[in-house]
Amino acid sequence: MSACSKKVRFENSSVVPAAEGKVKISKNDNGNYQLDFNIVNLAEPSKLTPSKKYYVVWMETKENGLKNLGQLKSSSGYFSSLLKAEMRAITPYKPIKVFITAENDPIVENPGNVIFSTSKF
Repeated sequence: MSACSKKVRFENSSVVPAAEGKVKISKNDNGNYQLDFNIVNLAEPSKLTPSKKYYVVWMETKENGLKNLGQLKSSSGYFSSLLKAEMRAITPYKPIKVFITAENDPIVENPGNVIFSTSKF
């Protein structure tokens, strides 16, 4: 990993007000971007209205549109009693914003309603 990295905090959310999160973005030796997510106090998706099954992490890119980075899971598989989740994603595309949606299928091509988001960076 190169020494150049950026930490971006998620903004407060009216949907999941207790949630806090950050993403560390760095560029590796292959020229890819590594995104390390750390989220706490994110309510289980089944507790949302309407209820959903999964949280899906997305990124917005300047030239390549939106990309589904995958399902957000806690260290125990889904959300633990601490409601803590971590995720790592590697992508060739430069992110300008990341966000989380709640979905019934983790392999969706278009995002649903945004639950938790960063501002553009």
